Amino acid sequence: MALPDLTYIAAPMIKQSDAPFRLLTQRHGATLAYTQMLDPHKLLEDRDYLEFHQRDLTFGRDAGNETDGSVVVQLCGNDPEIIVQAGKKIQGLCSGIDLNLGCPQEHAREGHYGGYLLAKKDWPLVQTIVSAMSHLLQPPTSVKLRLCPSSSPPSSTVEFATLLEQAGASWVTLHARHVSAIRRRQGAADLDVVRTLKAALRVPVVSNGNVRTWEDVQRNKEETRADGIMVGETLLGNPCIFANVIPDPVQVSLEYLEICKELPDIATHKTIETHCQTFY
Repeated sequence: MALPDLTYIAAPMIKQSDAPFRLLTQRHGATLAYTQMLDPHKLLEDRDYLEFHQRDLTFGRDAGNETDGSVVVQLCGNDPEIIVQAGKKIQGLCSGIDLNLGCPQEHAREGHYGGYLLAKKDWPLVQTIVSAMSHLLQPPTSVKLRLCPSSSPPSSTVEFATLLEQAGASWVTLHARHVSAIRRRQGAADLDVVRTLKAALRVPVVSNGNVRTWEDVQRNKEETRADGIMVGETLLGNPCIFANVIPDPVQVSLEYLEICKELPDIATHKTIETHCQTFY
């Protein structure tokens, strides 16, 4: 399967990356959107959870003519077999499957996944997971990671990403901050590491971080020479940033609500309310 267009990407955001919001961003310049991080155990063991996300993916790809709804499903975990089995449940509904190597939250620490798989002792396990995904799943496999622990040599992140490329990752997204369960965005993202990573890898590199405006998108791309830019929380306030537009809050809210009508029973009332409150 060919790689999706990585130019402008809507990031995975917990309880925010529903199909209507993904499509809204794609109607306004995003070339690709990620789902929120999905739990592979729930995909395998909870039928309601699986059917909901299958419906989200199906509706998100088929609705409207403005976009093809290209989407990457993000999975977490530390068991290659479970992740592959879960991936097979949704692989026909997406353009790629991503392994989360950046979640900083406490539940990720407790479950030993996400950003808590970046220590060198876990590199062989992560390589095994990525290799299994790339060989046993149909869509391309990607990884989204943060900087390796600050106790590691500065070159560790690039070394780790190179190993993941060799294991079969089709592209790498780097959120160039260290994992912190207390402060998720402590300090600015280190774009120098992204630039170094881009020079080191053969596969595409996506830069995530330090974007508040359209000018930041352009500056990030110029500084890092990355193949794509991923934006997260800034999109919640301005889902049209990739079109270099600051939308009228009423009009963009109405547009989002209309998409929700086209895709019933996907976004919850709480999710819809939250999105409309964050549009500026």
